[in-house]
Amino acid sequence: MTRLKGWTVGFAVVIGLSAVVALSQTELGQEVSVTNFPKTFAVDGSVSIRGTASHAQFIRREGVVVTTSHRNELPELISAGVIDADGFTSVTVSLQGEVKASATADGTVGVMLVPDEEPVLRALRDARRVEFPIEATCQLTKGASPYFDSGSITQPLGFSRYKVLLYNTAPHAVEANVYIDLKN
Repeated sequence: MTRLKGWTVGFAVVIGLSAVVALSQTELGQEVSVTNFPKTFAVDGSVSIRGTASHAQFIRREGVVVTTSHRNELPELISAGVIDADGFTSVTVSLQGEVKASATADGTVGVMLVPDEEPVLRALRDARRVEFPIEATCQLTKGASPYFDSGSITQPLGFSRYKVLLYNTAPHAVEANVYIDLKN
């Protein structure tokens, strides 16, 4: 047990055990109160956090040129890197961009976050099967404004790393901007 401001505080961390944690915002930080269950699992010591606890991360992939490609053809997809989502619980994805030539036909521009796991990537490469995608799409229309956007989609995360892949079914290149907001 540790003495903290005159109170005896014991901390127990047990998988599957429900603990009540109450947070209240103050000007200097957050006040935390922990309910201990000492009969279940008694732990002595102190609790501390080193560094800043991150609750969100904003990632940009801007100016990505996306040539004509098919959504389920891995060699044709345009890679915009990999994101590390470990420790985050949800993601918001937005796609925006501009047609760089006059739109000669309709098409779809999309971004997919695909789990960076070998079995998932093998299914995409070998069977052209997209598994567990988090996806935002924009419809392009011949003769419409050269600017497009998908709006924002929010989904829970199921994997710790994702490949960011773009496609464009129109017969002309686009320049795309992808915005990814990871949150707890």
